[in-house]
Amino acid sequence: MRQAHHPDAGEIGLTGVMAALSDPIRVGLVRVLADGRERGWGELQAPVAKSTLSHHLRALRDAGLTRTRQEGTRCFVILRRQEVQARFPGLLQAVLAAAEEENIGHQVSLKDATPPPSSA
Repeated sequence: MRQAHHPDAGEIGLTGVMAALSDPIRVGLVRVLADGRERGWGELQAPVAKSTLSHHLRALRDAGLTRTRQEGTRCFVILRRQEVQARFPGLLQAVLAAAEEENIGHQVSLKDATPPPSSA
């Protein structure tokens, strides 16, 4: 299997990051990954097909927001929080705060985790 490309920190561009964050599912994935823990792709739960989830994870990786690691047949993903922070100070914090306030990405969670309450 070929190795995934991860842009160097200096290659992470604002328009690519903003495009990646323009989708609620991808914002939800960032919210789930914001705890700093590496997660197996199988732990992530979203209301989309596995192939669509894979597309969203690739979009985040290609933008430089996440790093993917393969171990055998399993793939793991982690948010590149420090690198993004160094490149665009405060951006992730602002996105996460706005997503929380507007309840964006709430439909993404970890399997076997209690989903967050929806705002009615």
